[in-house]
Amino acid sequence: MTQTTFDLAVLRSFVAGMDLGSFAKAADRVGRSTSAVSAQIRKLEEQAGTPLFRKSGRGLALTDAGAVMLAYARRLVELNDEAAVAVRGVDLEGWIRLGLQEDFGEVLLPEVLGRFARAHPKVRIEARVARNTELLERIEAGQLDLALVWGAGSATDVGNATSLPQPIAAPPMRWIVSSTVPWQFDLDEPLPLIAFDRPCLFHSAAAAALDRAGIKWRIAFTSPSLSGLWAAAAAGLGVTVRTAYGVPTTVRALECDESGLPPLPSIPLALHRGAGAGSPVVDRLASLVMDSVREMHASTQTVAA
Repeated sequence: MTQTTFDLAVLRSFVAGMDLGSFAKAADRVGRSTSAVSAQIRKLEEQAGTPLFRKSGRGLALTDAGAVMLAYARRLVELNDEAAVAVRGVDLEGWIRLGLQEDFGEVLLPEVLGRFARAHPKVRIEARVARNTELLERIEAGQLDLALVWGAGSATDVGNATSLPQPIAAPPMRWIVSSTVPWQFDLDEPLPLIAFDRPCLFHSAAAAALDRAGIKWRIAFTSPSLSGLWAAAAAGLGVTVRTAYGVPTTVRALECDESGLPPLPSIPLALHRGAGAGSPVVDRLASLVMDSVREMHASTQTVAA
C-alpha cells in the first residue's frame, strides 16, 4: 500500500482558509492565486480519499473527516514553524508574565504556552488565571506583561492607562444551559440566572437584555470561578451567559429559535501590554496568543467557498 505524504504548503493553505473564513483571503496570506489554492484543496481531498467539506448555506463547513484533517494540519504546520524557529538559532531569554481569563486556560496554557516553552526553553513563563478586574489592576501595577481581557476598555478603567489594548476578536455572547437537563422557560416565573458577582460584563449584558425585553429574572447561583458556573448550569440550576470559547460538553449554547430569550451583544476581546513590555520575548508570545485566539474564533465560523 502506497503511503500518503501530505504537502505542507497545501496544509498551510487549508489552515489559513479555515482561520480566515475564506480561501480567497487565504490566497493572499500564502501568496498564491485563488485558483491555485482551490487546486491545493482539491488535491488535499484527493489525498485524503474522502470529502473534507459539505455545503452549508452559501458557504462550506467541515465534514467529520475535515475536522480531523484540520486538527492534524494545525499540528503539522505548528511543528514545522516551531522547528524553523529552533534551527535558526533564535535564542530568546528572559521572564514573561501572562494573565488569562478562565475561558482560555485549558486551551492556551497547554497548547500555546507549551509550544512557546519548547521553542524557547530559556524563557521563564509565569501564567495567572483571573478575572478582568484583577488582570487590569496587575497590568496597571506592572505585575503582568500581557493580559487577555474581555471588553474594549483600557487600563484607565482601574487607573492611569499604561498601554492601549490590541483588539483580537468580538465573539457573540450566548445563553448557555445544561446539555442533559431539558431547557424550560416559563414567562410567569423569574428566569434563574447563573453569574459571577458584579462587576462582570456578562452579568451586566444578560441583565440589560432581559430588562429591555421585560423578562423577570433572579440570581440563582453565583461563583468566584468559571468552573462553578459551568457546574451549576450543567446541574440545570438556571441559564448563564458566556461565549462559545472553552464551553465544556456538560453544557450547550441555546439556539435563537429555541431559547425564547432576547439576543445578546458581542463582546470585544483584547490583549493588554504592561508598561515597558516591548521585548522580543513579549512580542513573540503576544503574537502566538493572538493567533491562537483568532484561530479559535475562526473555527466557529462558516467558510466561504
